[in-house]
Amino acid sequence: MKKKRYFKRYTYRFLCSCVLYAFALVCFNVAWFGFVVEHNQTGHLLGYGNLAMSLLVYLGFFIYFHQWIGSGKLGVERKAKSIAGIILTVLATNFVEIFVSMAITGQFRFAWDFIKIYSVMSLIQVGTMIILLIIMIDVYRKIIPPIKMLVIEGDYRNNLADKVAGLGHKYRVSKVIHIDQPEEQLYEEIKNSEAVLLNDIVAEKQNDIVKKCFELDKRVYVVPKLSEIILRTSENLNVVDTPLYLCRNLGIKWWQAALKRSCDIVFSFLALVVLSPLFLITMLAIKLEDGGPVFFRQERVTLRGKRFNIIKFRSMIVDAEKDGKPHPAGEKDDRITKVGHIIRACRIDELPQLFNILRGDMSIVGPRPERFEFVEKYSQEIPEFTFRHKVKGGLTGYAQVYGKYNTSALDKLKLDMIYITNYSLLLDAQILFETLKILFQKESTEGFQEERIQEIMAFTYNDAKERG
Repeated sequence: MKKKRYFKRYTYRFLCSCVLYAFALVCFNVAWFGFVVEHNQTGHLLGYGNLAMSLLVYLGFFIYFHQWIGSGKLGVERKAKSIAGIILTVLATNFVEIFVSMAITGQFRFAWDFIKIYSVMSLIQVGTMIILLIIMIDVYRKIIPPIKMLVIEGDYRNNLADKVAGLGHKYRVSKVIHIDQPEEQLYEEIKNSEAVLLNDIVAEKQNDIVKKCFELDKRVYVVPKLSEIILRTSENLNVVDTPLYLCRNLGIKWWQAALKRSCDIVFSFLALVVLSPLFLITMLAIKLEDGGPVFFRQERVTLRGKRFNIIKFRSMIVDAEKDGKPHPAGEKDDRITKVGHIIRACRIDELPQLFNILRGDMSIVGPRPERFEFVEKYSQEIPEFTFRHKVKGGLTGYAQVYGKYNTSALDKLKLDMIYITNYSLLLDAQILFETLKILFQKESTEGFQEERIQEIMAFTYNDAKERG
């Protein structure tokens, strides 16, 4: 029964993807054939072989971007994120196709014609696919019930079970139990569930349950420990008759660092040029509202613990931290200005960090640079927090796109460690695409909850007293 249900889910997703692929191809076929009829001067472009090659090339790019961006995972992502994914898929495919079409025709003078044709095609594809996607997701949620999940918790208390329960379209948390339950009861609960979530339990008991889930063909979700994240990138060694994992732990290779720095310089410079009108409008709006300074500087920590001054557009009142102590912004903070609410919601306040990237203090992609006070605090609680400083801080990063503004320090560290241990330029590109997708998610900009603010403030106050 369970396998039949999963087969139904994957079959439905496959069929939906095929519908999107077919519609994309039809649009491209109309656009391409119309161009060929109007511009073909030699007659060689009208052949079936040429048309078939063009369609296959376009389909190949569309499928690649569709899978890479993850816009085909119906029922996994929220609607807004799925819609953003299909928009990026269409735009990326059609952008690449402009150059492919010029190469196939051998007529680069038709560049502007291709831009106009594919721009109209993109609007039609995006508008129709959004409607199709919304219908597909609604049907999916009606015919595919959420997964019945058992949550097994350890002594580390968090709200993971509540966060998973909030994804009601995908999971239904049937029960939350503690790992100290009798073994027979644990296994009985596992048998009655479709999936098991192991929420930070001790390694020995976690291993037993993982093996039990394997025996019973149950899905198992595990909150990884830092050592497990590092081990995940290891390679198999067969030098003796005992399996070995090798973790080289060399960090980013020198040529990767050089290429990453080159990309940072080129893209940050181009972004500053292209966005200069937006900079001027934002600067004028901030100045007109209260006459205060346009920019806000704050000390942050980056590669190897180096401190630098990060530059942002000022979104709060002047002297918002006049007592010299950090005051993280809450969800409804009266210190945020009217202009500040707008630029924070649109992430415009972050754009001046392009100057930091150009100077070499930051990278476009990397762990979010934290304030020195927070680094000290988090490092006292989690000594491994300094592992984040193995790479430069970034304007966007793995923890920013897959976490939230108020994600816990430990979870931020784990997300950033996944990036550091799996680094590649392709991963950087994927994170940039994901950054565009989260612009549609309100929860990614949530401020600190009140209890989190009190926790940080309590630390900074006590720390100040200790230092005298």
